[in-house]
Amino acid sequence: MAGFAVANERLRVLEELEREIGASLQRSVILELSKDKAAERLLERQAAQFSAAVLKVEAELSAQIRYLTQVATGQPHEGSSYAARKGGQMALNRLEYARLRLAELVRACEQLLEP
Repeated sequence: MAGFAVANERLRVLEELEREIGASLQRSVILELSKDKAAERLLERQAAQFSAAVLKVEAELSAQIRYLTQVATGQPHEGSSYAARKGGQMALNRLEYARLRLAELVRACEQLLEP
């Protein structure tokens, strides 16, 4: 259940980001720019707010991407996982071979000990 809580929190953050982007685009900067005589101070303040909103959105999206790469692979993304999977499969093959050889050794010992 903890996994669902994390997923729900991540979705909530993404929805909040979506609202923030929409709010940034709908702010009165666009309306103010469309006027013949725009208030320069108002535009500067709104432009600063927009820049801050963009930085916040960018930082949160980067955090979401980092989280998704870690969740998808179980570790920070470092490229292809083929070599690790191949190494793991080879280790399993060696383990199975050792198990078979030990079983043969046990059978041979049992045959020697039989009267």
